[in-house]
Amino acid sequence: MHEEDRQLVRTLIRGDAAAFRNFFDDYFPRLFRFILRRVNGDEESARDVVQSALIRAVRKLDTYRGEASLFTWLCQVTRNELADQVAKSVRQETYMRRLVDLEDDPQARGILESIPAGGEAEPESVRQREDLAALVHAALDYLPSKYARVLELKYMEDLSVEGIAEAMGVTAIAVQSLLARARVAFRDVGETLLPSLGGNW
Repeated sequence: MHEEDRQLVRTLIRGDAAAFRNFFDDYFPRLFRFILRRVNGDEESARDVVQSALIRAVRKLDTYRGEASLFTWLCQVTRNELADQVAKSVRQETYMRRLVDLEDDPQARGILESIPAGGEAEPESVRQREDLAALVHAALDYLPSKYARVLELKYMEDLSVEGIAEAMGVTAIAVQSLLARARVAFRDVGETLLPSLGGNW
């Protein structure tokens, strides 16, 4: 057992300001070096990851039991934070690719062409993607949470019916039924938000 580390954690949990300063000054540079090579030497990314990881670690200090050293425990927290940030980045990239693909769809182009122009200084393709993204999110906000969730999992996170069922804790048959109802509701909301589009939604 790492009693000295456990004592430090107890002091941090009590809210000792000096201990927090020492904790940060000691562990930040060590974790920065630990994560830097995992982000291909990108110092800004490493800094962001370590800062977020230390915030996460402080929030869960009461889970530290001393089986491993505090530094080892913090390294695991930092690895998890990096994995979460990478996964989030991949999801965002996938979402933006889907928006780009939508531009090639005749119905999507009809929607985009019906949106009032704005942001003239931006490249047209960027403006269109942003307009479409705003429209999609506005429509999702109007839907019941289950409908919005199942559409996000299907079309933004690209999960299979089975993957959605697992994520939502329901059967695959229930997901198929929910998707059918959600698509209809989404189209109806789109027609409400953009009544001039008629059947182009």
